Amino acid sequence: MLSKITIWGRKSSFNVQKVLWTLDELGIEYEHRNAGGSFGGLDDPQFRAMNPHSLVPVILDEQGAVWESNSIVRYLCAKHSPGNLWLEEPYARSLADRWIDWAATTLQPNFMQIFWGYYRTPEADRNFRDIERALDNCHRNFRALDAHLANNEYLAGTHFTAADIPAGTTLHRYFGMGLQVEQPPNVLAWFGRLQDRPAYRRNILQPFHDLYGRLAF
Repeated sequence: MLSKITIWGRKSSFNVQKVLWTLDELGIEYEHRNAGGSFGGLDDPQFRAMNPHSLVPVILDEQGAVWESNSIVRYLCAKHSPGNLWLEEPYARSLADRWIDWAATTLQPNFMQIFWGYYRTPEADRNFRDIERALDNCHRNFRALDAHLANNEYLAGTHFTAADIPAGTTLHRYFGMGLQVEQPPNVLAWFGRLQDRPAYRRNILQPFHDLYGRLAF
């Protein structure tokens, strides 16, 4: 039986959603504690002892605390799904790591610039030049992803792995926030496969209209 885990963070947080999705994919029993945004608690000494950067998500299991969303995804998959969600052959794992790192350093920053600059910012305060620049970057990002998915069902090959989680978390909000964006066919087919997963529907396909025009939580 898998050990119980505690996760801190608000469910509407993009980075927290990655971890909740992972936990449910793995079938791990966990306790969720709201933290961050309007829930506060990030400056509490007990929380800072787990994460000195005072950010969510954070998980705690019998071995200790882990922070940074992509590191948590890697940790959970390596610990609880070796050879399946966590690829063990070095080259195959390097492919998964490349897409995870690319999502963190390239796709997510461009997506977040749009999501915050357009969706979270009141219309009168939007910088449309910055939004257009970020949108152009996202189009290039998704074209590259589409080319890869032309020959792969999932980012690391033929089956779902940890590689799909960071980039896959962007799709619901990217295609659903009301901007006219390109519709790459292979990305949309991958999105459809992810939507067939109960853990994805439960944690990612959630309404986010309450965030519209809100710079504060």
